[in-house]
Amino acid sequence: MLYKRSSQLFAEAEKVIPGGVNSPVRAFKAVGGTPIFVKSAKGAYLYDEDGNRLIDYINSWGPMILGHAYEPVVQAVIEKAKLGTSFGMPTELETQIAALAVSMVPNIDKIRFVNSGTEACMSAVRLARGFTKRDKIIKFAGCYHGHSDSFLIQAGSGAITFGSPNSPGVTAGTAKDTLLAKYNDLENVATLIEANKNEIAAIIVEPVAGNMGCIPPNKGFLEGLRQLCTDNGILLIFDEVMTGFRLARGGVQELFDITADIVCFGKVIGGGLPVGAFAAREEIMNYLAPLGPVYQAGTLSGNPLAMAAGLAMLQALDNDRAIFQRLEEKTAYLAVGIDKVLKANNVTFTINSIGSMISVHFDAAPVVDFQTAANGDNETFKKFFHGLLQEGIYIAPSAYETWFITDALTYEDLDFTIRAIDKVSKTF
Repeated sequence: MLYKRSSQLFAEAEKVIPGGVNSPVRAFKAVGGTPIFVKSAKGAYLYDEDGNRLIDYINSWGPMILGHAYEPVVQAVIEKAKLGTSFGMPTELETQIAALAVSMVPNIDKIRFVNSGTEACMSAVRLARGFTKRDKIIKFAGCYHGHSDSFLIQAGSGAITFGSPNSPGVTAGTAKDTLLAKYNDLENVATLIEANKNEIAAIIVEPVAGNMGCIPPNKGFLEGLRQLCTDNGILLIFDEVMTGFRLARGGVQELFDITADIVCFGKVIGGGLPVGAFAAREEIMNYLAPLGPVYQAGTLSGNPLAMAAGLAMLQALDNDRAIFQRLEEKTAYLAVGIDKVLKANNVTFTINSIGSMISVHFDAAPVVDFQTAANGDNETFKKFFHGLLQEGIYIAPSAYETWFITDALTYEDLDFTIRAIDKVSKTF
């Protein structure tokens, strides 16, 4: 496939946009080459500016669970846009989607809508600090919760007490209140809690990690976090920006029957438009202004176009509860097919998957945390990525990202993908 037009557009973009992109992973720095510029998308396919069709396995990093340009969502946005695009005032739509979300997700009484997953996680941490009157949080190496200062902390080896900034612009003062733990390591978490008695407001975690590839929780990990939080007066925050309304109707809380204190949402809840949300039981949410002392606001929060898209998406998922089983079956089918052809071609690999999330790691050892994810062979991944791109398949341009399966993918698409992986892996 040729990408002449994309190359031209990228060169033009670099002149006026830092790095030519508005989010770093899009720049192809991890894999080399020139980013693909998309012209349109429909169902399971992307159509780029050069006229190529690509089977899409990132689906806007998760939101397109029903496929691109899903007609009920598109129509909801069009009809709402005719009535006005932004008011900065309450609308009935906000109550409708809030009521539906609360009915779908266990253990939440109230929800507040914001504009992104970053904003949702940032607000959730502020709320937890205000509610507990404590300053410190625990996050896990490799878990991404957006680019708020509190989350851009670099992980190191061993039981780390204090983090160090992973990005210039993050102050040491902010970093000292973020404690780093190892994902899937309860003993490490317990050590941090013991070293910071009565100082930790919250533990924030991707209950299924998706930013170091797909990494499900080990058996007992989430249950152990819940118990540690309960025993120590710490709020447990599930960052379900990726997993919410994707792995189950009620997200990971439903899937694993684990109760979080605050839950963050994004991606699917917006139907492809910029939306985030955070939710909790009433006593916690009532700490937010205007009822309580914790301030959080946003001019475009509850934007009518975003609310219309999100409501149409959640209604579709609520009305078709078999979708999650279909997605799980398609993901399992793909995993079995990839496993078969990579083994036949003597490739060293590990596949992680759960529900409609899957990732391929080019290392034989189990991938259970950031350190083991980082052991993968990135040179092989680069060949894998570009080989699939030439075959008309688009996966995340990073070895540290999960793939997202959409209901629009057919088994013919999956079979085509498996054959392409067989062809590409023969060249390693």
